[in-house]
Amino acid sequence: MYRRNFIKNSGLAITAMGLSGLAMPASAQGSSGNETQKQSGSKAGVSINEKFYGCICGSHIGSSMGAVPEGWSYSDIEAKFGTLEELLPYEHYDNGWMRDAGTTEDGIERQKLMITAIMRKGGRVNAEDVRAVWRTEINPNAPGNVSEPFEGELLAMAKSKMPARDIGKYCDYSGLNSFSRACHPIGLINAGDPVSAAEDVFEVGQLYQTSNSRGLQWASVTAVAIASAAKPGATVDSVIGDIFKCCDFRAVVEGRENWYASWAGVNVVEEIEKGLKLTAKCKDFREMRVAFDSVYNGKGMPYSMSFANEVVTKAVCIFKMVNADVKQAIIAGVNLGRDTDCITAIAAGISGALTGTSSLPGKWIEQVDSATKKNPFTNTKRTMKENSDGLYNAFKSRLDKMKEYYDKMYLI
Repeated sequence: MYRRNFIKNSGLAITAMGLSGLAMPASAQGSSGNETQKQSGSKAGVSINEKFYGCICGSHIGSSMGAVPEGWSYSDIEAKFGTLEELLPYEHYDNGWMRDAGTTEDGIERQKLMITAIMRKGGRVNAEDVRAVWRTEINPNAPGNVSEPFEGELLAMAKSKMPARDIGKYCDYSGLNSFSRACHPIGLINAGDPVSAAEDVFEVGQLYQTSNSRGLQWASVTAVAIASAAKPGATVDSVIGDIFKCCDFRAVVEGRENWYASWAGVNVVEEIEKGLKLTAKCKDFREMRVAFDSVYNGKGMPYSMSFANEVVTKAVCIFKMVNADVKQAIIAGVNLGRDTDCITAIAAGISGALTGTSSLPGKWIEQVDSATKKNPFTNTKRTMKENSDGLYNAFKSRLDKMKEYYDKMYLI
């Protein structure tokens, strides 16, 4: 099967640090060194710090550019722009606020709050850690301006004595991509450790959705992919291999796999596999968006274009098609149609975690940072580099604590 080819090319090992589930670098079998790097998206010499920055820049720039045609059909995008590949002003929520070119949107607001929590704690976070940041850092004017209106309701519950893990039970949209398009920081703080990244998604994600929701299953794909891409020597194929290893949830209902499959529909990794097969011969986003037309075409209900299975599957397929080139991932996602900002944030975020920022125009980075400084509703005006460095420093702090524990306990 297609899935087995990816799994074969990404081995798991235990490091000297004793991290269970931490995959060691593995390149595609049957290829020489230079050919493997070219085919798999691996890029020699990309530092872990640069991978963090690439992930944050890819997701923020992708969200901003993709917000302009969000909800449009690809035919409307084609008619208006031909190929959209620049940052433009736009308005959301019909509220009269024309956002500066480069302004990010609701998903990045969620992401920034997680970054703040991780920076404060200096390591992995739980739902209560992030809820504490919500209480003090969410701009009260954000819902309906830069954040989704329902997030105002979640904030009101977060300010009560309700346990943080119960808040997501009151979200009407359990399969939505609310968390899958924003959980990049969960992948980064678990860089190199995709198993822990998946575990943290099911913990922190309960602020938005129930612990057994398909929305969180799909969010684990985003976090696992980013944690995997951050490994030294990672490749496009090894990242997809880790997705197949860590995100197959049929075993959750042990002994009832057939029942679970019929109840929940196609399993996460099976749907990704189908998407990869469907788009395997696509050479560009124009071919890809036509291929997906027969699969994802729902309309006429709230957030009909924003369910996580569609958005994450498309993002992984873009990541594969563009070979983790961040600029090309942004252009492909923005022009794919439907939930363009979320698709692009995931595809470009994963790509950036693998290859860094080298493909990104400097003017895009400058414009997004400039727009953030002017945003009256954002929860933080940190630059992308400041967000990235904050996460990287928290990651180093996590490693220091792990090493201290290892040195203390290993010989007992």
